[in-house]
Amino acid sequence: MTLFLAFVSILKVFSISLGVGASTLAIINFFVAITDGFIDETERHMMGVVYVVLRIAMAAILITTGILLSQEYSSAGLLGLSPFSYAQITILFTLYLNALLMTAHLVPTTVGPALQAGSWYALGVLLALQSLAATNFTSTQFLLGYIAWLILAIGVVNGILATIKTRRNA
Repeated sequence: MTLFLAFVSILKVFSISLGVGASTLAIINFFVAITDGFIDETERHMMGVVYVVLRIAMAAILITTGILLSQEYSSAGLLGLSPFSYAQITILFTLYLNALLMTAHLVPTTVGPALQAGSWYALGVLLALQSLAATNFTSTQFLLGYIAWLILAIGVVNGILATIKTRRNA
């Protein structure tokens, strides 16, 4: 069982790395595609490929995290899960809900891409903290940090969007 859990943990690390990288490409592709005010077929196709990679990463993360959390749950119970585990659940919930809302065009471009990128980077930071054995934060500390991080991401993405719009109109 230990070898299996080690394999699952490694697959989870690969999946998060893939997701963070693909998310970076997705947001950059989005910025480049809108610079002329129109997303052409080539840009749409390239963005579509990146979104497929993101979906693969999200599925792999969901499966691997589910396996690892079930192991923790079986020994500690729901209330015994660590704040780190709740942090993962929170970020994954945000990633999935936002992806669904973006797909349904129910979230504006001033919020959706920033939430997605910010959540991917938060997941990457969480993974780095785990590798450093620095996950002794509380759930409240995590939530406050995560909310601040998402506000920063929204500000950065909207700043870039405003710059693109200003340059396009100039």
